[in-house]
Amino acid sequence: MNEPATHTRRSFCTLGANVAAALAAAPHVALGRTLLRLAAPFAPDIGVCTSIGNADVLRRSGAAYVEDSVRRLLIPDKPDAAFARQLDSAQACGLPVRAANGFLPGSLKCVGPQASHERVLAFAETAFRRAARVGIEVIVFGSSGARSIPDGFDRRRAELQFVALLGKMSILARRYNVTVAVEPLNRDETNFINTVEEGARLVEAVQHPNIMLVADIYHMLREDEPPAHIRAARAFIHHVHIAEQEGRTAPGVHGEDFTPYFQALGDIGFDGPISIECRWRDLAAQLPRAMTTMRDQMARVA
Repeated sequence: MNEPATHTRRSFCTLGANVAAALAAAPHVALGRTLLRLAAPFAPDIGVCTSIGNADVLRRSGAAYVEDSVRRLLIPDKPDAAFARQLDSAQACGLPVRAANGFLPGSLKCVGPQASHERVLAFAETAFRRAARVGIEVIVFGSSGARSIPDGFDRRRAELQFVALLGKMSILARRYNVTVAVEPLNRDETNFINTVEEGARLVEAVQHPNIMLVADIYHMLREDEPPAHIRAARAFIHHVHIAEQEGRTAPGVHGEDFTPYFQALGDIGFDGPISIECRWRDLAAQLPRAMTTMRDQMARVA
């Protein structure tokens, strides 16, 4: 089992002071970003979490990029010859592949007595190296099975393990110019990092620009997490996922209103991508409505 370094313990213990300092500076950051927004509407790029095989459908509907899966597209557990064919397909798909999710398999444990950081980092290095070749900018770190805390294991110790792992991973992420974005997941999927608030606390402990945070609006809705938590985590929000809360459906299916969350993103000057990550009944039929719904709601951001 990998034990966290002493400096990681120190940074974690001083986390409260660091967060307080960041939040104290935040109003000035918000003011600058608000002034910039007066000249530009809130209109971030919209992409879709799906296979690159659906790129034509996405392009016809106006999506800006594809967010594929690490294990499906980058196949870090397969030899380079197999990845070469994947790379050819990605380069020929007609849309940028800007992000990838589905990072670690559940067998690569990040925390607990069976944690193996060496194996995780070896897998991550292959993934990041291949991501750089595809042009992927963001690796979404959800991986509920890999990061869940085993029953009976001390939560504080798991947090220290996870921060230590992210610290080591940041070195690889910087080497290959990718950003690892930790994704809070609702408690039905994992017992660890369920909210943006919790995720921001751990990401702040790492203190590295290549380790950031996802705000997944679906999971925020499931956890009753308010938009204010996006504002509080403004220094760390790098990537966004979205789906309706009811049935994890595409925007526009049930008419759910995301405007309060879009407003919070606008307030922090977020200009990164937003990926639709949902359950599609018919991608080609539903995506145009999803795109229209999101753009209409984004247009309401003051």
